[in-house]
Amino acid sequence: MVPLYAAGLAVKDGLRAVGVFKVKRLAWPVVSVGSLSAGGAGKTPVVIALADLLRPRGWNVDVLSRGYGRGGSGVARVDAGAEDAARRFGDEPVVIARYTRVPVWVGGERFLAGVAAEADQCADKSVPQRLKPQGREGVYGTAEAVPLSETEGSRESLRCVHLLDDGFQHRRLARAVDVVVVTAEDLDDGLLPAGNRREGLGALRRADVIVLREEERNGVEARVRGLMREGAVVWSVRRRLMLPVAAERLSSGPRPVAFCAIARPEGFWAMLKEAGCDVVEKVEFGDHHAYSVGDVDSLVERAKGCNASGFLTTAKDHVKLSRAMMDRLREVGPVDVLKLEARFVDEAGVVRDLEARI
Repeated sequence: MVPLYAAGLAVKDGLRAVGVFKVKRLAWPVVSVGSLSAGGAGKTPVVIALADLLRPRGWNVDVLSRGYGRGGSGVARVDAGAEDAARRFGDEPVVIARYTRVPVWVGGERFLAGVAAEADQCADKSVPQRLKPQGREGVYGTAEAVPLSETEGSRESLRCVHLLDDGFQHRRLARAVDVVVVTAEDLDDGLLPAGNRREGLGALRRADVIVLREEERNGVEARVRGLMREGAVVWSVRRRLMLPVAAERLSSGPRPVAFCAIARPEGFWAMLKEAGCDVVEKVEFGDHHAYSVGDVDSLVERAKGCNASGFLTTAKDHVKLSRAMMDRLREVGPVDVLKLEARFVDEAGVVRDLEARI
């Protein structure tokens, strides 16, 4: 199957080369954050880190996402406070919206999500209106975004930017900057379906920025730079597992059950161990798994069977648990939600690199 997958990639690249796939361009610059892997590289924390870095510096930021696994359709702005938010919008967009407080828009056609985001920002009188979306079928139809004239505004003074979540392979939307998160595991992995990579390593030549984990940089940077194009740069991120306030209870007395539904759970287990969080049992579900009442009942029974003190899970999992599910889990004990935080090692350098490109 891998040769067939690789052949399909080659066909797509050939069609792009002859212009079969039309690239659409939004009025505001787009910074894409993606990866070679199908999941687990750490894109979502990097999107959050970029939003947190740009907003205090005067940028009007929003996030565009496919909303993988969502039950809704069309283009929608994420309502992170809705009871069924993860089902309607996807788990990762809800996490981004809750932790960044910036507008997050989901839609299979990211261009239309961007048009809607620009129209929404322009309707907000507190945001400078450099852009006016227009189209024959309205904002959510075949709209094209067009810039205002030079006399109505300037790029330098208005500073609006879209962050495109998981956008490296979504090449039908033009971007000003392609940021690609690369892990040591990605470099030695294989293509789907045998491995977890969606593209070959040669695809890194399309990247403007490669993001490496601080703890991996020394071991992989030379190899990565050999795959980069001239002019591309490398950023480092420092990752930290944010523990609850009462973290001392996680390493003393009866231990909790840890559960997650993420692409690379072994990384979560390793970070728990490094943080001193001893767990009595680990439970894994498939990436983007939608929790059912039966899943929660099973977790409760397993926890009671091993005399667990409660539960540990990730922010991505927490947004998929309804209030009723959380109440059921709390019958065992506290449910502690651990957030993986990423911060750039050289924040000034990241801002400088971005602003030079957008």
